[in-house]
Amino acid sequence: MVAVSLVTERTRSHSFYVSMAAVFVLIAFGGFTPTYWTKIAAGNFHGAPIMHIHGAMFFFWTLFFFAQTALVATGRTPDHRKWGLAGISLGTAMAISVVLATINSMKVGESIGMGDQARQFAIVPLGALVLFVVIFTLAIANIRRNAVHKRLMLMSMIPLMQAALARVFRYFMSQPGAVGPPPVFAAVPPGITADLLVVAAIVYDWRTRGRPHKVYLICGTADVAEQLLCWALGPTATWMAIAAWVESLAG
Repeated sequence: MVAVSLVTERTRSHSFYVSMAAVFVLIAFGGFTPTYWTKIAAGNFHGAPIMHIHGAMFFFWTLFFFAQTALVATGRTPDHRKWGLAGISLGTAMAISVVLATINSMKVGESIGMGDQARQFAIVPLGALVLFVVIFTLAIANIRRNAVHKRLMLMSMIPLMQAALARVFRYFMSQPGAVGPPPVFAAVPPGITADLLVVAAIVYDWRTRGRPHKVYLICGTADVAEQLLCWALGPTATWMAIAAWVESLAG
C-alpha cells in the first residue's frame, strides 16, 4: 500500500508540473498574440531583428521547459538530463537577448523623444532578468536535489511570464493610439497576475505535503520584492544612470 501511495503521489506531482509548464506555453503564446503574432501574420510588425530573435527564444524556451517536464513525467529522466546543457545554453542566450532587446527599446524611445520614459521602464525587463538569472543559477547548482531543483526551475519561469501578461494588459487597457513605453507602474498588475502562479504552487504543496516548500516562500517573496523595487527605483537618478550606461553598450 505504501508503494502504491508513493507511485500515486509521484504521478500527481508530475501531472502538476506538466500542467504548469503547459500554462507557461499558453501565456507566452497568448500574451504576445495581440501585439506580435497577429501583426506578424498580417505583415504589420516592424520591429528590429533582435525583437524577432528575442521573441523566438522566449517562446522556444517555454516549449523546451514543457518538453523537459514531460520527459521526467514519462520516466525519461536520463533524456531530461542529457538535454540539460542545451537548456543552460538556451537560457544564457535568452538572457543576453533580453539585454539587447531592452537596449533596442531604449534606442527606439530615444528616437521618438521618450528616452527618459524608456530608460525608466527598462528596469522592468532587466529587473525580471536578474531574478531569472539568480533562480536559474540556483536551480543548476541544486540539480541533484530533485525536490529543490524542480521548484526552482518552476520559479525561474515566473519572472518571464510578466512580459507576456503585460502585453495583454497594455492591449486592453492602454489609450488608443498610445505610443512609447508605459510607466513603470503599468508593470505592477501583470506582475501580480504572474504571482498567482506562485500561489498555485504553494497551494499544491500545502495540499500534498502539508506545508509549502521553502523554495516557493523565498523565491515568491523575492519575486514580489523585485516588482516593488522596480516600481520604486525606476524614476530615481541612480537607475537612470544605470540605464544610460546599459544603453551606451550598443554605442
